Amino acid sequence: MTKRIFRSIFAAALVAMLVCLMVVTALLYNYFGELLNQELLLDARLLSEGIEHGGSLYLEGCADEDIRITWIDSDGEVLFDNRYDHTVMENHLDRREVKQALKEGQSISVRYSDTLSYITAYCAVRLDDGTVIRVADDQYTIWHLAASMAVPILLMLAVVTLLTLLLSTTLSKRIVRPINEIDMENPELSIEYRELTPLLNKLKTQSDDIAAQLELLERRRNEFRLITENMQEGFVTVGARGEILSFNSSALARMGDESGSLILQGAFRRAVDEALDGRHSEQKTEQNGTVLSIMADPVYEKGVMSGAVVIILDITEKEQSEKLRREFTSNVSHELKTPLTSIYGISELMMNGIVKPEDSAGFARNIHDETGRLISLIEDIINLSQLDENSVPQEKTPVDLYYVAQSVAERLSGKAEEKNISLIVSGSTAVVSGIYGILEEMIYNLTDNAIKYNIEGGKVEIYAGVVDNHSVVTVSDNGIGIPEEHQARVFERFYRVDKSHSRKIGGTGLGLSIVKHGAAYHGATVKLESAVGKGTRFTVRF
Repeated sequence: MTKRIFRSIFAAALVAMLVCLMVVTALLYNYFGELLNQELLLDARLLSEGIEHGGSLYLEGCADEDIRITWIDSDGEVLFDNRYDHTVMENHLDRREVKQALKEGQSISVRYSDTLSYITAYCAVRLDDGTVIRVADDQYTIWHLAASMAVPILLMLAVVTLLTLLLSTTLSKRIVRPINEIDMENPELSIEYRELTPLLNKLKTQSDDIAAQLELLERRRNEFRLITENMQEGFVTVGARGEILSFNSSALARMGDESGSLILQGAFRRAVDEALDGRHSEQKTEQNGTVLSIMADPVYEKGVMSGAVVIILDITEKEQSEKLRREFTSNVSHELKTPLTSIYGISELMMNGIVKPEDSAGFARNIHDETGRLISLIEDIINLSQLDENSVPQEKTPVDLYYVAQSVAERLSGKAEEKNISLIVSGSTAVVSGIYGILEEMIYNLTDNAIKYNIEGGKVEIYAGVVDNHSVVTVSDNGIGIPEEHQARVFERFYRVDKSHSRKIGGTGLGLSIVKHGAAYHGATVKLESAVGKGTRFTVRF
Protein backbone atom coordinates (compact mmCIF):
# COMPACT_ATOMS: atom_id res chain seq x y z
CA MET A 1 0.00 0.00 0.00
CA THR A 2 2.86 2.37 0.84
CA LYS A 3 4.43 1.78 -2.58
CA ARG A 4 1.17 2.46 -4.39
CA ILE A 5 0.63 5.69 -2.50
CA PHE A 6 4.26 6.66 -3.14
CA ARG A 7 3.93 6.00 -6.86
CA SER A 8 0.67 7.93 -7.04
CA ILE A 9 2.06 10.95 -5.19
CA PHE A 10 5.29 10.91 -7.16
CA ALA A 11 3.53 10.61 -10.52
CA ALA A 12 1.01 13.32 -9.66
CA ALA A 13 3.72 15.66 -8.41
CA LEU A 14 5.89 15.03 -11.48
CA VAL A 15 3.01 15.57 -13.90
CA ALA A 16 1.94 18.72 -12.02
CA MET A 17 5.51 20.02 -12.12
CA LEU A 18 5.82 19.41 -15.89
CA VAL A 19 2.46 20.99 -16.59
CA CYS A 20 3.32 24.00 -14.44
CA LEU A 21 6.67 24.35 -16.19
CA MET A 22 4.99 24.28 -19.59
CA VAL A 23 2.26 26.70 -18.58
CA VAL A 24 4.67 29.12 -16.93
CA THR A 25 7.00 28.94 -19.93
CA ALA A 26 4.14 29.61 -22.33
CA LEU A 27 2.80 32.46 -20.21
CA LEU A 28 6.23 34.08 -19.90
CA TYR A 29 6.88 33.61 -23.60
CA ASN A 30 3.55 35.26 -24.48
CA TYR A 31 4.17 37.98 -21.91
CA PHE A 32 7.56 38.89 -23.29
CA GLY A 33 6.23 38.59 -26.86
CA GLU A 34 3.53 41.15 -26.06
CA LEU A 35 6.12 43.31 -24.39
CA LEU A 36 8.29 43.16 -27.55
CA ASN A 37 5.29 44.09 -29.69
CA GLN A 38 4.57 47.08 -27.47
CA GLU A 39 8.20 48.21 -27.72
CA LEU A 40 8.11 47.86 -31.51
CA LEU A 41 4.88 49.88 -31.65
CA LEU A 42 6.47 52.57 -29.48
CA ASP A 43 9.55 52.64 -31.73
CA ALA A 44 7.36 52.93 -34.82
CA ARG A 45 5.49 55.89 -33.37
CA LEU A 46 8.71 57.61 -32.36
CA LEU A 47 10.09 57.09 -35.86
CA SER A 48 6.88 58.42 -37.42
CA GLU A 49 7.20 61.60 -35.41
CA GLY A 50 10.87 61.92 -36.37
CA ILE A 51 10.08 61.48 -40.05
CA GLU A 52 7.31 64.06 -39.90
CA HIS A 53 9.79 66.60 -38.45
CA GLY A 54 13.07 65.58 -40.16
CA GLY A 55 12.08 63.63 -43.21
CA SER A 56 14.47 61.12 -44.71
CA LEU A 57 17.41 62.80 -43.02
CA TYR A 58 16.07 61.57 -39.70
CA LEU A 59 15.98 58.01 -41.00
CA GLU A 60 19.59 58.24 -42.18
CA GLY A 61 20.57 58.80 -38.58
CA CYS A 62 18.81 55.54 -37.56
CA ALA A 63 20.65 53.32 -39.99
CA ASP A 64 22.61 51.58 -37.21
CA GLU A 65 19.65 50.64 -35.00
CA ASP A 66 19.35 46.98 -33.86
CA ILE A 67 15.86 46.80 -35.19
CA ARG A 68 14.99 46.78 -38.85
CA ILE A 69 13.38 50.00 -40.09
CA THR A 70 11.49 50.21 -43.37
CA TRP A 71 9.69 53.28 -44.83
CA ILE A 72 7.06 52.40 -47.37
CA ASP A 73 5.16 54.69 -49.70
CA SER A 74 1.37 54.52 -49.90
CA ASP A 75 1.62 52.59 -53.15
CA GLY A 76 3.90 49.94 -51.58
CA GLU A 77 7.21 51.24 -52.85
CA VAL A 78 10.03 50.97 -50.30
CA LEU A 79 11.48 54.43 -49.61
CA PHE A 80 14.04 53.39 -46.97
CA ASP A 81 15.42 50.24 -45.27
CA ASN A 82 18.34 50.19 -42.83
CA ARG A 83 19.21 46.55 -43.56
CA TYR A 84 18.78 46.17 -47.31
CA ASP A 85 19.06 48.29 -50.48
CA HIS A 86 15.60 49.72 -50.85
CA THR A 87 16.03 50.38 -54.56
CA VAL A 88 16.01 46.68 -55.34
CA MET A 89 13.37 45.61 -52.87
CA GLU A 90 9.99 44.36 -54.10
CA ASN A 91 6.73 46.18 -53.55
CA HIS A 92 5.39 45.75 -49.98
CA LEU A 93 1.81 46.73 -50.62
CA ASP A 94 0.67 43.11 -50.26
CA ARG A 95 2.31 42.69 -46.89
CA ARG A 96 -0.33 42.08 -44.23
CA GLU A 97 0.98 44.60 -41.73
CA VAL A 98 1.30 47.29 -44.44
CA LYS A 99 -2.20 46.72 -45.78
CA GLN A 100 -3.69 46.76 -42.28
CA ALA A 101 -1.71 49.89 -41.29
CA LEU A 102 -2.92 51.76 -44.41
CA LYS A 103 -6.42 50.74 -43.56
CA GLU A 104 -6.48 51.04 -39.72
CA GLY A 105 -3.51 53.30 -38.96
CA GLN A 106 -1.32 50.67 -37.30
CA SER A 107 -0.76 46.95 -37.39
CA ILE A 108 1.33 44.14 -35.82
CA SER A 109 2.15 40.93 -37.64
CA VAL A 110 4.30 37.89 -36.85
CA ARG A 111 5.94 35.58 -39.40
CA TYR A 112 7.96 32.35 -38.78
CA SER A 113 11.33 31.72 -40.32
CA ASP A 114 11.89 28.88 -42.73
CA THR A 115 13.58 26.78 -40.03
CA LEU A 116 10.94 27.65 -37.38
CA SER A 117 13.81 28.51 -35.06
CA TYR A 118 12.70 32.13 -34.66
CA ILE A 119 9.91 34.50 -35.57
CA THR A 120 9.91 38.09 -36.84
CA ALA A 121 7.49 40.62 -35.38
CA TYR A 122 6.46 43.50 -37.65
CA CYS A 123 4.85 46.71 -36.41
CA ALA A 124 3.60 49.27 -38.99
CA VAL A 125 2.22 52.78 -38.37
CA ARG A 126 0.64 55.05 -41.02
CA LEU A 127 1.99 58.61 -41.19
CA ASP A 128 -0.06 61.71 -41.91
CA ASP A 129 1.25 61.86 -45.48
CA GLY A 130 -0.02 58.33 -46.18
CA THR A 131 3.34 56.60 -45.99
CA VAL A 132 3.96 53.67 -43.59
CA ILE A 133 6.87 53.26 -41.20
CA ARG A 134 7.53 49.62 -40.28
CA VAL A 135 9.87 48.28 -37.64
CA ALA A 136 10.76 44.59 -37.22
CA ASP A 137 12.71 42.48 -34.77
CA ASP A 138 13.54 38.77 -34.47
CA GLN A 139 12.43 36.58 -31.52
CA TYR A 140 13.24 32.90 -30.83
CA THR A 141 10.33 30.49 -30.92
CA ILE A 142 9.29 28.73 -27.70
CA TRP A 143 10.77 25.41 -28.95
CA HIS A 144 14.08 27.02 -29.81
CA LEU A 145 14.04 28.74 -26.46
CA ALA A 146 13.32 25.46 -24.70
CA ALA A 147 16.09 23.70 -26.63
CA SER A 148 18.58 26.39 -25.78
CA MET A 149 17.63 26.06 -22.07
CA ALA A 150 17.66 22.23 -22.07
CA VAL A 151 20.56 21.89 -19.62
CA PRO A 152 19.14 24.26 -16.96
CA ILE A 153 15.69 22.75 -17.40
CA LEU A 154 17.05 19.20 -16.99
CA LEU A 155 19.03 20.19 -13.92
CA MET A 156 15.96 21.82 -12.47
CA LEU A 157 13.89 18.70 -13.29
CA ALA A 158 16.48 16.48 -11.60
CA VAL A 159 16.45 18.59 -8.44
CA VAL A 160 12.69 18.83 -8.42
CA THR A 161 12.40 15.04 -9.07
CA LEU A 162 14.72 14.30 -6.15
CA LEU A 163 12.73 16.59 -3.88
CA THR A 164 9.53 14.96 -5.14
CA LEU A 165 10.93 11.53 -4.32
CA LEU A 166 11.79 12.55 -0.80
CA LEU A 167 8.49 14.30 -0.31
CA SER A 168 6.51 11.39 -1.78
CA THR A 169 8.32 8.88 0.46
CA THR A 170 7.71 10.98 3.56
CA LEU A 171 4.07 11.66 2.72
CA SER A 172 3.29 8.05 1.80
CA LYS A 173 4.77 6.80 5.08
CA ARG A 174 2.96 9.47 7.03
CA ILE A 175 -0.32 8.62 5.33
CA VAL A 176 0.04 4.87 5.84
CA ARG A 177 1.43 4.96 9.40
CA PRO A 178 -1.93 5.65 11.12
CA ILE A 179 -3.49 2.85 9.06
CA ASN A 180 -0.74 0.41 10.02
CA GLU A 181 -1.08 1.43 13.67
CA ILE A 182 -4.80 0.66 13.80
CA ASP A 183 -5.62 -1.58 16.76
CA MET A 184 -7.61 -4.33 15.09
CA GLU A 185 -9.09 -5.39 18.43
CA ASN A 186 -10.36 -1.85 19.06
CA PRO A 187 -10.40 -0.18 15.62
CA GLU A 188 -12.95 2.44 16.69
CA LEU A 189 -10.29 3.96 18.98
CA SER A 190 -7.87 4.46 16.07
CA ILE A 191 -9.94 6.81 13.91
CA GLU A 192 -7.45 9.41 12.60
CA TYR A 193 -8.94 9.59 9.13
CA ARG A 194 -12.64 10.34 9.36
CA GLU A 195 -13.07 8.87 5.89
CA LEU A 196 -12.18 5.47 7.36
CA THR A 197 -14.87 5.63 10.06
CA PRO A 198 -17.39 3.39 8.20
CA LEU A 199 -14.64 0.87 7.40
CA LEU A 200 -13.30 0.84 10.96
CA ASN A 201 -16.79 0.46 12.38
CA LYS A 202 -17.36 -2.49 10.08
CA LEU A 203 -14.01 -3.94 11.12
CA LYS A 204 -15.03 -3.54 14.75
CA THR A 205 -18.31 -5.36 14.12
CA GLN A 206 -16.55 -8.16 12.27
CA SER A 207 -13.86 -8.35 14.95
CA ASP A 208 -16.52 -8.70 17.65
CA ASP A 209 -18.29 -11.39 15.60
CA ILE A 210 -15.03 -13.29 15.05
CA ALA A 211 -14.12 -12.99 18.74
CA ALA A 212 -17.54 -14.30 19.74
CA GLN A 213 -17.25 -17.20 17.29
CA LEU A 214 -13.72 -18.00 18.51
CA GLU A 215 -14.92 -17.88 22.11
CA LEU A 216 -17.81 -20.19 21.26
CA LEU A 217 -15.47 -22.51 19.36
CA GLU A 218 -12.99 -22.54 22.25
CA ARG A 219 -15.78 -23.19 24.74
CA ARG A 220 -17.12 -26.08 22.68
CA ARG A 221 -13.62 -27.44 22.20
CA ASN A 222 -13.02 -27.28 25.96
CA GLU A 223 -16.36 -28.95 26.59
CA PHE A 224 -15.51 -31.67 24.07
CA ARG A 225 -12.06 -32.12 25.62
CA LEU A 226 -13.53 -32.18 29.12
CA ILE A 227 -16.08 -34.79 28.11
CA THR A 228 -13.63 -37.00 26.25
CA GLU A 229 -10.91 -36.71 28.89
CA ASN A 230 -13.34 -37.83 31.58
CA MET A 231 -14.53 -40.80 29.54
CA GLN A 232 -13.47 -44.19 30.78
CA GLU A 233 -13.63 -45.32 27.18
CA GLY A 234 -10.89 -44.49 24.71
CA PHE A 235 -11.99 -41.98 22.05
CA VAL A 236 -10.12 -41.46 18.77
CA THR A 237 -10.95 -39.43 15.65
CA VAL A 238 -9.30 -40.42 12.38
CA GLY A 239 -9.02 -38.46 9.12
CA ALA A 240 -10.09 -39.68 5.70
CA ARG A 241 -6.52 -40.78 4.92
CA GLY A 242 -6.13 -42.72 8.16
CA GLU A 243 -4.26 -40.04 10.08
CA ILE A 244 -4.94 -39.64 13.82
CA LEU A 245 -6.68 -36.29 14.42
CA SER A 246 -7.36 -36.43 18.17
CA PHE A 247 -7.52 -38.85 21.08
CA ASN A 248 -8.13 -38.77 24.81
CA SER A 249 -5.93 -40.00 27.64
CA SER A 250 -7.91 -43.25 27.99
CA ALA A 251 -7.13 -44.16 24.37
CA LEU A 252 -3.46 -43.28 24.90
CA ALA A 253 -3.32 -45.44 28.03
CA ARG A 254 -4.77 -48.42 26.17
CA MET A 255 -3.27 -48.11 22.68
CA GLY A 256 -0.31 -45.73 23.11
CA ASP A 257 3.43 -46.16 23.39
CA GLU A 258 6.05 -44.56 25.62
CA SER A 259 6.48 -41.61 23.26
CA GLY A 260 2.86 -40.57 23.73
CA SER A 261 1.70 -41.67 20.26
CA LEU A 262 -1.06 -44.09 19.34
CA ILE A 263 -0.01 -47.38 17.79
CA LEU A 264 -2.18 -47.87 14.71
CA GLN A 265 -1.74 -51.61 14.26
CA GLY A 266 -3.37 -54.96 14.79
CA ALA A 267 -7.06 -54.88 15.73
CA PHE A 268 -6.95 -51.08 15.94
CA ARG A 269 -5.73 -50.84 12.35
CA ARG A 270 -8.31 -53.36 11.12
CA ALA A 271 -11.14 -51.45 12.79
CA VAL A 272 -10.00 -48.13 11.28
CA ASP A 273 -9.55 -49.61 7.80
CA GLU A 274 -13.02 -51.16 7.83
CA ALA A 275 -14.58 -47.91 9.04
CA LEU A 276 -12.81 -45.94 6.30
CA ASP A 277 -14.25 -48.46 3.84
CA GLY A 278 -17.71 -47.35 5.02
CA ARG A 279 -18.52 -50.26 7.37
CA HIS A 280 -19.15 -50.54 11.08
CA SER A 281 -16.34 -52.53 12.67
CA GLU A 282 -15.96 -54.33 15.98
CA GLN A 283 -12.64 -55.89 16.92
CA LYS A 284 -11.44 -57.58 20.11
CA THR A 285 -7.85 -57.73 21.31
CA GLU A 286 -5.92 -58.54 24.47
CA GLN A 287 -2.98 -56.52 25.69
CA ASN A 288 -1.07 -57.13 28.91
CA GLY A 289 -3.93 -59.11 30.40
CA THR A 290 -6.52 -56.47 29.44
CA VAL A 291 -9.29 -57.35 26.98
CA LEU A 292 -10.26 -54.45 24.72
CA SER A 293 -13.23 -54.04 22.41
CA ILE A 294 -12.55 -51.63 19.52
CA MET A 295 -15.58 -50.21 17.70
CA ALA A 296 -15.19 -47.93 14.69
CA ASP A 297 -17.79 -46.15 12.56
CA PRO A 298 -17.38 -44.01 9.43
CA VAL A 299 -18.15 -40.28 9.54
CA TYR A 300 -19.81 -38.58 6.57
CA GLU A 301 -20.03 -34.88 5.76
CA LYS A 302 -22.51 -33.94 3.04
CA GLY A 303 -22.43 -37.51 1.79
CA VAL A 304 -18.64 -37.61 1.53
CA MET A 305 -16.44 -39.79 3.76
CA SER A 306 -14.50 -37.45 6.04
CA GLY A 307 -13.02 -39.88 8.58
CA ALA A 308 -13.92 -42.29 11.35
CA VAL A 309 -14.67 -42.33 15.07
CA VAL A 310 -13.18 -45.09 17.21
CA ILE A 311 -14.32 -46.13 20.70
CA ILE A 312 -12.04 -48.37 22.79
CA LEU A 313 -13.73 -50.22 25.65
CA ASP A 314 -12.08 -52.14 28.46
CA ILE A 315 -14.19 -55.31 28.65
CA THR A 316 -11.81 -57.22 30.90
CA GLU A 317 -14.27 -57.23 33.78
CA LYS A 318 -17.10 -58.21 31.48
CA GLU A 319 -15.05 -61.08 30.05
CA GLN A 320 -14.03 -62.16 33.52
CA SER A 321 -17.64 -61.95 34.69
CA GLU A 322 -18.72 -64.03 31.74
CA LYS A 323 -15.99 -66.54 32.54
CA LEU A 324 -17.00 -66.61 36.20
CA ARG A 325 -20.64 -67.02 35.20
CA ARG A 326 -19.77 -70.02 33.07
CA GLU A 327 -17.61 -71.45 35.84
CA PHE A 328 -20.36 -70.74 38.39
CA THR A 329 -22.95 -72.51 36.24
CA SER A 330 -20.65 -75.44 35.77
CA ASN A 331 -19.77 -75.60 39.47
CA VAL A 332 -23.39 -75.28 40.61
CA SER A 333 -24.38 -78.03 38.23
CA HIS A 334 -21.61 -80.24 39.58
CA GLU A 335 -22.31 -79.41 43.24
CA LEU A 336 -26.01 -80.11 42.78
CA LYS A 337 -25.51 -83.23 40.70
CA THR A 338 -23.29 -85.00 43.24
CA PRO A 339 -25.74 -85.10 46.20
CA LEU A 340 -28.74 -85.60 43.91
CA THR A 341 -27.03 -88.56 42.27
CA SER A 342 -26.34 -90.03 45.72
CA ILE A 343 -29.93 -89.49 46.85
CA TYR A 344 -31.28 -90.90 43.58
CA GLY A 345 -29.13 -94.00 43.88
CA ILE A 346 -30.09 -94.70 47.49
CA SER A 347 -33.77 -94.11 46.80
CA GLU A 348 -33.61 -96.49 43.83
CA LEU A 349 -32.05 -99.19 46.00
CA MET A 350 -34.71 -98.70 48.68
CA MET A 351 -37.50 -98.65 46.08
CA ASN A 352 -36.34 -101.98 44.63
CA GLY A 353 -36.13 -103.56 48.13
CA ILE A 354 -32.43 -104.22 47.85
CA VAL A 355 -31.58 -102.42 51.11
CA LYS A 356 -31.46 -104.68 54.13
CA PRO A 357 -33.52 -103.54 57.14
CA GLU A 358 -30.42 -103.20 59.27
CA ASP A 359 -28.86 -100.85 56.62
CA SER A 360 -31.90 -98.59 56.28
CA ALA A 361 -30.79 -96.27 59.04
CA GLY A 362 -27.42 -95.74 57.36
CA PHE A 363 -28.99 -95.02 53.99
CA ALA A 364 -31.49 -92.66 55.61
CA ARG A 365 -28.60 -90.82 57.27
CA ASN A 366 -26.84 -90.47 53.88
CA ILE A 367 -30.04 -89.07 52.37
CA HIS A 368 -30.31 -86.65 55.29
CA ASP A 369 -26.69 -85.51 54.96
CA GLU A 370 -26.88 -85.04 51.19
CA THR A 371 -30.19 -83.19 51.53
CA GLY A 372 -28.67 -80.93 54.16
CA ARG A 373 -25.74 -80.27 51.83
CA LEU A 374 -28.19 -79.32 49.07
CA ILE A 375 -30.09 -77.00 51.37
CA SER A 376 -26.85 -75.32 52.53
CA LEU A 377 -25.74 -74.90 48.93
CA ILE A 378 -29.04 -73.39 47.87
CA GLU A 379 -29.11 -71.07 50.88
CA ASP A 380 -25.58 -69.88 50.09
CA ILE A 381 -26.53 -69.29 46.44
CA ILE A 382 -29.61 -67.32 47.53
CA ASN A 383 -27.52 -65.25 49.95
CA LEU A 384 -24.95 -64.47 47.24
CA SER A 385 -27.69 -63.55 44.79
CA GLN A 386 -29.24 -61.13 47.29
CA LEU A 387 -25.85 -59.55 48.01
CA ASP A 388 -25.07 -59.25 44.29
CA GLU A 389 -28.37 -57.52 43.61
CA ASN A 390 -28.27 -55.49 46.84
CA SER A 391 -31.71 -56.85 47.63
CA VAL A 392 -31.29 -58.13 51.20
CA PRO A 393 -34.79 -58.11 52.72
CA GLN A 394 -33.71 -57.11 56.25
CA GLU A 395 -33.07 -53.55 57.40
CA LYS A 396 -29.73 -52.55 58.89
CA THR A 397 -29.60 -52.26 62.68
CA PRO A 398 -26.82 -51.68 65.24
CA VAL A 399 -24.88 -54.96 65.62
CA ASP A 400 -22.16 -55.69 68.20
CA LEU A 401 -19.43 -57.60 66.38
CA TYR A 402 -17.97 -58.86 69.64
CA TYR A 403 -21.31 -60.42 70.56
CA VAL A 404 -21.57 -62.00 67.10
CA ALA A 405 -18.05 -63.44 67.48
CA GLN A 406 -18.92 -65.00 70.83
CA SER A 407 -22.10 -66.49 69.34
CA VAL A 408 -20.20 -68.01 66.41
CA ALA A 409 -17.53 -69.43 68.71
CA GLU A 410 -20.22 -71.05 70.83
CA ARG A 411 -21.83 -72.65 67.72
CA LEU A 412 -18.50 -74.02 66.47
CA SER A 413 -17.05 -75.07 69.82
CA GLY A 414 -18.07 -78.67 69.33
CA LYS A 415 -16.47 -78.83 65.90
CA ALA A 416 -13.27 -77.36 67.33
CA GLU A 417 -13.20 -79.90 70.15
CA GLU A 418 -13.42 -82.75 67.65
CA LYS A 419 -10.04 -81.66 66.19
CA ASN A 420 -8.63 -80.66 69.58
CA ILE A 421 -8.45 -77.02 68.43
CA SER A 422 -8.55 -74.22 70.96
CA LEU A 423 -11.07 -71.52 69.96
CA ILE A 424 -10.43 -68.11 71.57
CA VAL A 425 -12.52 -64.91 71.37
CA SER A 426 -10.93 -61.61 72.41
CA GLY A 427 -11.60 -57.92 72.02
CA SER A 428 -14.32 -55.53 73.10
CA THR A 429 -17.61 -54.04 72.02
CA ALA A 430 -17.56 -52.91 68.36
CA VAL A 431 -20.95 -51.74 67.07
CA VAL A 432 -21.66 -51.34 63.33
CA SER A 433 -24.80 -50.70 61.32
CA GLY A 434 -25.57 -53.87 59.42
CA ILE A 435 -27.58 -57.04 58.87
CA TYR A 436 -27.06 -59.40 61.81
CA GLY A 437 -27.59 -62.57 59.77
CA ILE A 438 -25.03 -61.56 57.11
CA LEU A 439 -22.42 -60.45 59.64
CA GLU A 440 -22.89 -63.69 61.56
CA GLU A 441 -22.56 -65.72 58.34
CA MET A 442 -19.32 -63.85 57.45
CA ILE A 443 -17.67 -64.51 60.84
CA TYR A 444 -19.02 -68.08 60.88
CA ASN A 445 -17.54 -68.89 57.45
CA LEU A 446 -14.14 -67.43 58.35
CA THR A 447 -14.06 -69.33 61.66
CA ASP A 448 -15.37 -72.55 60.12
CA ASN A 449 -12.62 -72.43 57.47
CA ALA A 450 -10.01 -71.73 60.16
CA ILE A 451 -11.09 -74.90 61.94
CA LYS A 452 -11.41 -77.02 58.79
CA TYR A 453 -8.01 -76.15 57.41
CA ASN A 454 -6.16 -76.27 60.71
CA ILE A 455 -3.84 -78.90 62.13
CA GLU A 456 -4.69 -81.29 64.90
CA GLY A 457 -4.30 -79.46 68.22
CA GLY A 458 -4.15 -76.07 66.49
CA LYS A 459 -5.48 -72.70 67.57
CA VAL A 460 -8.12 -70.33 66.18
CA GLU A 461 -8.51 -66.80 67.52
CA ILE A 462 -11.40 -64.42 66.83
CA TYR A 463 -10.81 -60.78 67.61
CA ALA A 464 -13.57 -58.15 67.49
CA GLY A 465 -12.98 -54.57 68.56
CA VAL A 466 -12.12 -51.00 67.55
CA VAL A 467 -8.74 -50.21 65.96
CA ASP A 468 -7.89 -46.66 64.83
CA ASN A 469 -11.55 -45.63 65.08
CA HIS A 470 -12.62 -48.51 62.82
CA SER A 471 -14.52 -51.63 63.87
CA VAL A 472 -12.46 -54.68 63.02
CA VAL A 473 -12.96 -58.45 63.03
CA THR A 474 -9.91 -60.70 62.72
CA VAL A 475 -9.96 -64.49 62.40
CA SER A 476 -6.53 -66.11 62.54
CA ASP A 477 -5.23 -69.67 62.76
CA ASN A 478 -1.96 -71.55 62.72
CA GLY A 479 -3.09 -74.11 60.18
CA ILE A 480 -1.89 -75.26 56.76
CA GLY A 481 -1.99 -71.79 55.16
CA ILE A 482 -2.80 -70.76 51.59
CA PRO A 483 -0.14 -70.76 48.83
CA GLU A 484 0.54 -67.26 47.48
CA GLU A 485 -0.48 -68.16 43.91
CA HIS A 486 -3.98 -69.06 45.13
CA GLN A 487 -4.58 -66.11 47.47
CA ALA A 488 -5.97 -63.83 44.75
CA ARG A 489 -8.67 -66.35 43.79
CA VAL A 490 -9.86 -67.83 47.09
CA PHE A 491 -12.80 -65.37 47.14
CA GLU A 492 -14.12 -66.68 43.80
CA ARG A 493 -17.21 -68.85 43.92
CA PHE A 494 -16.52 -72.59 44.20
CA TYR A 495 -12.77 -71.99 43.98
CA ARG A 496 -10.85 -74.56 46.01
CA VAL A 497 -7.10 -74.63 46.65
CA ASP A 498 -7.07 -78.42 47.10
CA LYS A 499 -10.26 -79.87 45.65
CA SER A 500 -9.70 -83.42 46.97
CA HIS A 501 -9.04 -82.14 50.49
CA SER A 502 -11.99 -79.76 50.32
CA ARG A 503 -14.35 -82.55 49.24
CA LYS A 504 -13.20 -84.63 52.17
CA ILE A 505 -13.88 -81.93 54.78
CA GLY A 506 -17.13 -80.73 53.18
CA GLY A 507 -18.47 -77.24 52.48
CA THR A 508 -20.18 -75.58 49.54
CA GLY A 509 -17.18 -73.62 48.25
CA LEU A 510 -19.12 -70.34 48.60
CA GLY A 511 -18.08 -69.32 52.10
CA LEU A 512 -15.34 -66.79 51.23
CA SER A 513 -17.46 -65.40 48.37
CA ILE A 514 -20.19 -64.64 50.91
CA VAL A 515 -17.56 -63.00 53.15
CA LYS A 516 -16.35 -60.81 50.27
CA HIS A 517 -19.83 -59.75 49.10
CA GLY A 518 -21.07 -59.29 52.65
CA ALA A 519 -18.14 -56.98 53.41
CA ALA A 520 -18.83 -54.98 50.22
CA TYR A 521 -22.51 -54.69 51.19
CA HIS A 522 -21.47 -53.18 54.55
CA GLY A 523 -18.81 -50.93 53.02
CA ALA A 524 -15.99 -52.95 54.60
CA THR A 525 -12.76 -54.40 53.22
CA VAL A 526 -11.27 -57.88 53.60
CA LYS A 527 -7.53 -58.43 53.93
CA LEU A 528 -5.85 -61.83 53.65
CA GLU A 529 -2.45 -62.71 55.12
CA SER A 530 -1.23 -66.29 54.85
CA ALA A 531 1.89 -68.41 54.64
CA VAL A 532 2.06 -72.13 53.93
CA GLY A 533 2.58 -74.13 57.15
CA LYS A 534 2.28 -71.03 59.35
CA GLY A 535 -1.39 -70.17 59.20
CA THR A 536 -3.86 -67.62 57.84
CA ARG A 537 -5.31 -64.30 59.02
CA PHE A 538 -8.48 -62.66 57.62
CA THR A 539 -9.15 -59.06 58.68
CA VAL A 540 -12.50 -57.39 58.00
CA ARG A 541 -12.27 -53.60 58.49
CA PHE A 542 -15.52 -51.59 58.69
